[in-house]
Amino acid sequence: MSIEKFKSIKQQAIPASGCFVLNTYTPSNVTALNPAIDVMTDLRKTSSASISPEASIERAHQMMLQRGVRMLLATADDYSIAGLITAADILGEKPVQIAQSQGVKRGELKVKDIMVSNAKIQVMNMVDVANSQVGNIVTTLKEANRAHALVVDETNGKLSLVGVFSANQIARQMGVQIQTHEMARTFAEIEAVIAGV
Repeated sequence: MSIEKFKSIKQQAIPASGCFVLNTYTPSNVTALNPAIDVMTDLRKTSSASISPEASIERAHQMMLQRGVRMLLATADDYSIAGLITAADILGEKPVQIAQSQGVKRGELKVKDIMVSNAKIQVMNMVDVANSQVGNIVTTLKEANRAHALVVDETNGKLSLVGVFSANQIARQMGVQIQTHEMARTFAEIEAVIAGV
């Protein structure tokens, strides 16, 4: 097929009266009583941030910065989840400890070396999430001592990842100013907002 077959589409200048964006995504403010779905990143509507387990941890960190996220899914060639890696995993002591134990330099480590493996990932079912509130998600994250939680749903007999919860996203939507990467402090600030409800 030749490109000549396709006609160009007529273009025009934006008028002086302006042009407005419809349906922009601006996360709404929430309280602990809002439906949990209000703070979930719906992966059926937006693409997930993923990386190969074979990528370097430096590449993973770059991708996080580029995407504005603090977690990446490590996916196999068939798009199944092999694990997940967070900014805390990369920037904390874990890479140094693993590099020392393997007798390599930190820069030689790959995502697969420090990621949380698939076998250790806990997920929530969309059926349970759909009937929950923001407060339930905060409690779940705090009890698991995790900044992120994954949500799955069964479609056509296959388990698929459909959503992600982030403590930082919840905090932002609750109006909590996040000034630290310390998870305990983030949860304490979220709890203070909930207590004021």
